[in-house]
Amino acid sequence: MAKRDYYDILGVQRNASEQDLKSAFRKLAKEHHPDRNPGDKDAEQKFKELNEAYEILKDPQKRGAYDRFGHAAFDGGMGGRGPGGGGGFGPDFASSMSDIFDDLFGEFMGGRRGPQNRSGRERGADLRYNMEITLDEAFTGKTAQIRVPTSVTCETCSGSGAKSGTKPTTCATCGGAGKVRASQGFFTIERTCPTCQGRGETITDPCPTCSGAGRILKERTLSVNIPAGVEDGTRIRLSGEGEAGLRGGPAGDLYIFLSIKPHEFFQRDGADIFCRVPISMTTAALGGQIEVPTLEGAMSRVKIPEGTEGGKQFRLKGKGMPVLRSNAAGDMYIQVEVETPKNLTRRQRELLEEFEKESRKETSPESTGFFARMKDLFEGKS
Repeated sequence: MAKRDYYDILGVQRNASEQDLKSAFRKLAKEHHPDRNPGDKDAEQKFKELNEAYEILKDPQKRGAYDRFGHAAFDGGMGGRGPGGGGGFGPDFASSMSDIFDDLFGEFMGGRRGPQNRSGRERGADLRYNMEITLDEAFTGKTAQIRVPTSVTCETCSGSGAKSGTKPTTCATCGGAGKVRASQGFFTIERTCPTCQGRGETITDPCPTCSGAGRILKERTLSVNIPAGVEDGTRIRLSGEGEAGLRGGPAGDLYIFLSIKPHEFFQRDGADIFCRVPISMTTAALGGQIEVPTLEGAMSRVKIPEGTEGGKQFRLKGKGMPVLRSNAAGDMYIQVEVETPKNLTRRQRELLEEFEKESRKETSPESTGFFARMKDLFEGKS
């Protein structure tokens, strides 16, 4: 069966740019990736075709040969050999495809490769630290001290990985380039140097403290500034406070993930604070004043009008949470709950029964009207 045209597989024109090729491959490869299509043989075959097409067209030399000779440039039809040294795709092709997957699917699959320059000074990994704070601390903000176990630059060798008095030497295999080339038929394949692993240097006499890594494990104490108004799930980034890079490479970042403990009395909704306050039946009926605490630490008076019903909310403007990176603040809402009297004395019961007899219709119009309508409804049905 004849192979499909590589440009058709990727859905691009023959004059497509390198970025167009990469974008097309990224989109289609994610769509047909086996992890997203478990058990789908058709998707698996398309995924293989995409990999093969992109591997050829992303390389200027391979693309030029394909444009001139088509598939014959790689299947032995021109007397040459495939990218793996034989009639198909061998280990070199698999190795190069690994780099493509790391680049395109690292984030999709949950991983990420750290940047590395030609000297092998790899960027250190990012670190995560989970911190729990109280609602009061989120209201006022705070400066916290945290202890983070991480890799730090080795002081003995200053991160070089070489023993004191010595230096890394240029790799004899790649001449310091970090890559080696091998002829494959019409083409020259470039691979990471197997001797220095792409660093371009080798250490013949490693540092005894870090064993040549240029970093050691150590617990660090850091100061973290938590601004007022932070919300649950807020992420704070400390640049350069992550894991030290290999052999003097730049450090990663430290991310502080905040969670806020539930409060005994207050509930938060964005910048607003809600508080449920029980009041007596007499206060609800006759009216009065109550004092409620705020996150500022002071007490605020709330006027309860005569005849207040349970569930009524009262707003205290500006008494909520501060809004992050602004001078504004939310509001505080007091929701009153009318408490039914319990453990009545004989005299109290007599007074309530007398009150019920004398003023039910006038003082409880809603309940009176409800039961009257209910009675009319069922009498009408009967």
